[in-house]
Amino acid sequence: MKDLISFDAYEQLAIHYARNVDAEPFNAHYERPGTLSLLPDIEGKHVLDAGCGAGWYTEWFIKQSAAKVTSIDFSPNMVKYTKKRVGERAEVFQSDLNDPLDMIDDHSMDLIVSPLTLHYLKNWELPMREFNRILKDKGRFIFSVHHPFMDYVEFDRDNYFATELLTDEWDTPDGKVEVQFYRRPLNEILKPLHLNGFVIEKLIEPMPTDEFKHAIPEKYEKLTKKPQFLFIRAQKTTDLNI
Repeated sequence: MKDLISFDAYEQLAIHYARNVDAEPFNAHYERPGTLSLLPDIEGKHVLDAGCGAGWYTEWFIKQSAAKVTSIDFSPNMVKYTKKRVGERAEVFQSDLNDPLDMIDDHSMDLIVSPLTLHYLKNWELPMREFNRILKDKGRFIFSVHHPFMDYVEFDRDNYFATELLTDEWDTPDGKVEVQFYRRPLNEILKPLHLNGFVIEKLIEPMPTDEFKHAIPEKYEKLTKKPQFLFIRAQKTTDLNI
């Protein structure tokens, strides 16, 4: 059976993402500064936004003069809001990273960016192989995920080395939404990269920004001591299709 973790949750959350993602502190002043610090020059590049949500990164790539932007998300509502945001300036598809990315040609992308998406997948083997297939030689893959330390501590798990499904509740203006995701140890985040032709160039655990401190001071203090997200830039060095 297909592993569609949190599909219903993101169908419900899409309208809130579309309204608030530009300014929401965890996105605007914590996740995005970390991801953006790892990006190369976008001008003239072919970019895949893998887990585009409501389209913030998609629009940013366009504004940075990317030659072509392709965006995918498993949520039809997220796809709808991304299309509403960028119109015809990007190709936007409903697609699940548990499936092959058949709409994307081999060796057609310079860059793949996947913000806060991969922890919704239990098995990373297929998406990593697909990312290798569609990236050009020396292409880069940049992603953010839940930090393994954060999930282990916050959810009071007894086995750090387990890969397991967790359930959380997120507050929205329309009430709580139940969201599920997978936690895994650091080695299970890094190993799929090495096994699928990638070399890690940089791994960061950045501090929240001053803007975050002004927006949510109590959470700022917590994030300066306990990281919530992990950010990685990897480069394709081996073509698995050869």
